[in-house]
Formats: sequence, structure tokens, C-alpha cells
Amino acid sequence: MYEYIRGNIADISPANIIIDAGGIGYFVNISLNSYSQLSGKKDAKLFLHQIVREDAHTLYGFSNATERELFRNLISVNGVGASTAIMMLSSLTPDELRTAVTTENVNVLKAVKGIGAKTAQRIIIDLKDKLGKLPESGQILHSPDNTIRNESLSALVMLGFVRRDADKTVTKILEEQPDITVESVIKQALKRL
Repeated sequence: MYEYIRGNIADISPANIIIDAGGIGYFVNISLNSYSQLSGKKDAKLFLHQIVREDAHTLYGFSNATERELFRNLISVNGVGASTAIMMLSSLTPDELRTAVTTENVNVLKAVKGIGAKTAQRIIIDLKDKLGKLPESGQILHSPDNTIRNESLSALVMLGFVRRDADKTVTKILEEQPDITVESVIKQALKRL
């Protein structure tokens, strides 16, 4: 099991990052919150979680250990896989997620794509005590980007949405709010799709 990886950012998108460490390019899936903290930087340190399956070895990276611990707690819940956990961490900040669980706010959790009422209740029941003990993650930094539409669309497609539907949603969001950030576009799109 890997603890973390540090290296140069070879490529980054809202859904994944390629880290060049020791001459090897590591493809790492990231959340939107991690993307917002890493975009614009040349080097990165990601806390890793590795999932080994028969057909794939997949790395998930997080900008801090608290977000990784949230991810690990989420995937420990029956019915919540890695993709759903990343979707939750992309739709909500770690603090919003923690607050929703500790205050038993089912509606906030149900607003995330792929989370129904039963899964939201299960997350609350399984994680309420655990999440109350985690340290606060702190403020999430946002950075402006000229390719907001393309990056938002790319991230949504990588998260499994149909390109045509994602394109319509992103276009509508950008028409409503032209000065919006990539992170905000994706968060709003995740709620609408």
C-alpha cells in the first residue's frame, strides 16, 4: 500500500492527475476538491489510496490526509464504491460532507448523483460517530481557468455522464453564471444531471 506520492504534475484535469515521480508517470484519480487545491501548481504531494482488483490497480489521490480518511470511511459503507465516494467528495467539500453526516441531513447527501435515500441513511448511520472525530480540513482554494467549459465537460464525461447531456448542462450553467469557476460548474452540474 502506498502512503503518498510527491512529484511534478505532468497533466491535471478535474477528475485525474498524472504525477511524474522518479521518471514514472502515475495516473491518479482525484476529487474536485483536490483539483481546486492543485491546479496551477507545478509539484504536488498526494495522499494515496490504492484499490487492487483482478483487472486493475487504481490509485486515488487526495490533497490532504483528512480528505483521504473521508474517502476511506465512505467506501467502508455498504453500497458506496470508490466512484460514488469520489462523486461525493467532488460534489461537497469535506466540511460540508462531515456536517451533513453529523447533523443527519439526508437531503444534502441525496443531492449527490448516485445517492438515494437508503444509501444516504446508511452513510449517516455508519459514519456519524466516525466523522465527528476527524479534524477540520480547512479552506479550499479556487483558481481561475480559461478553459472552464472544456475542463468541466471532460470531468463530467470521466465521471460517467453522457457527453451530450453534460454539454447541455454545462452550457446552461455558463449562460446563467459566466464568471463561475470550474469547480462550481461541476458541482452544479452534478446536482442537475
